[in-house]
Amino acid sequence: MPCSPETLKHVPLFALLDDEETAVLAGQVEVKKFAPRQRIYKIGDPGGRAYVMVSGRVRITTVDQDHQEVIVDEPSHGEFFGFASMLDQTPHQTDATAVEETICLEVDRHDISVLLERKPMAGMDMLSVLGKQFHASQQLVRVRANRHPNEIIEADATFGERIADTVARFGGSWTFIITFAVILSIYTLVNTSLGRRAWDPYPFILLNLFLSMLAAIQAPVIMMSQNRQDTKDRLRGELDFDVNRRAAADIQGLARKLNLLGEKIGDVEDLVREKVSGNG
Repeated sequence: MPCSPETLKHVPLFALLDDEETAVLAGQVEVKKFAPRQRIYKIGDPGGRAYVMVSGRVRITTVDQDHQEVIVDEPSHGEFFGFASMLDQTPHQTDATAVEETICLEVDRHDISVLLERKPMAGMDMLSVLGKQFHASQQLVRVRANRHPNEIIEADATFGERIADTVARFGGSWTFIITFAVILSIYTLVNTSLGRRAWDPYPFILLNLFLSMLAAIQAPVIMMSQNRQDTKDRLRGELDFDVNRRAAADIQGLARKLNLLGEKIGDVEDLVREKVSGNG
């Protein structure tokens, strides 16, 4: 469908063009109308053309490694989609589907060249759109990345915190208990057998001093390690919440697809009834 200059005037990117430039560009671009649930392009299609939203609603999606549909963007009025593939002349990396009745302007590289010749600052608007999509992709990667809480905490741990973990781990092991019991037994037996020549006779005051100093040092170290364990548990809880939220979103997406499938089956049934009635 040919594009009228008035349609371009309602698109923010082309609103600053004068009448002559608008008329030239209107003669090159086309207006495309898409029905609800109609696919505009799919992953792997040639990226020779891009689209500018005029009205309606479009959902841009991709498929992750778990074969789950992920929403990348939902462009609003005046925004581009399919722009990067069109410029790079590579196949589309996403699917674009009209959520409701949608009207778009279809443009190609030659149309963009003409626009930039007449309005160079339009390039900044296009770069802004690409930057927004790039940040959305980054956010998507951060949200959906599989993160291991222990790896995240270990990466941020200081040298002192690593020592605290090691001390707490050794202090709570049977190796420490058995070694400590053996040392205490040998210490008390030697001092008892030496009698008056012992360096720490009964009631082993020097030994009690060492034990008190050890307890004074060990207690805060263990508390530090417990605090780090609480941090790990809290991070695990947050990651579990993210996983559950993703699972709920996937279930909702599956339910939405089932509803759409039911609607399409209903449409087919209506067409069959109309044909049967017409033949009758």
